[in-house]
Amino acid sequence: MVNPYKDLDKGKKAQVALMFNNIAKKYDFLNHVLSMGIDKLWRKKAVKLLKPLQPKMILDIATGTGDFALANLKLNPDKVVGIDISTEMLAVGREKVAKKNLSHKIELLEGDSENIQFKDNTFDAITVAFGVRNFENLEKGLQEMNRVVRPGGKVVVLEFSKPRNFPVKQIYNFYFFRILPFWGKMVSKDASAYTYLPKSVDAFPDGEDFLKIYESCGFAETKQIKLSFGIASIYIGTKPIQ
Repeated sequence: MVNPYKDLDKGKKAQVALMFNNIAKKYDFLNHVLSMGIDKLWRKKAVKLLKPLQPKMILDIATGTGDFALANLKLNPDKVVGIDISTEMLAVGREKVAKKNLSHKIELLEGDSENIQFKDNTFDAITVAFGVRNFENLEKGLQEMNRVVRPGGKVVVLEFSKPRNFPVKQIYNFYFFRILPFWGKMVSKDASAYTYLPKSVDAFPDGEDFLKIYESCGFAETKQIKLSFGIASIYIGTKPIQ
């Protein structure tokens, strides 16, 4: 298991919460600049995949500062609920939502993705962007998603993956392991956060490995859509109708 802070005697969940609290105020700037804005396009594509479902209740897990929750409004839902373990990230997100006068549509709450505070079959759809690789227990998190989404509902996971082909693989690795940690440290002042990111991506079971775990946690009709030459992937799963 890859943890953000090597010398901290805390579990991964507590370390991830601390890391995001530390970088919350710089997160949006770094996220969009270091990805060159491509993360916004990835979210748009993920949201479009839910359009045929016409979900009215959406849960955004590991919502952070609320970017995916806001993107989900394109689906015209009645309500989007975002949960996250980082109080500081949520504070930034709530400020964004309030500035856009969208507090009646989006509610951001403190919550644990591995112990979701909602009843079974509550949501029509669940989204999560760049969050599942931070779970302390991936299977438990996915099982919780399966529990709170309704039968026939869908879960869309957007996550970094590892490109395999030359020269994208080589360029990606140089950027992810050399450039990104340097600028992340310079701007955020947290050296561990942006060295943890590439290490956590490298350790994550992407592609077919993730689809197998997805299916073992109760999802059907699973599918991977590769983005930007395999730099990221969208994983779709449906909760079977019994």
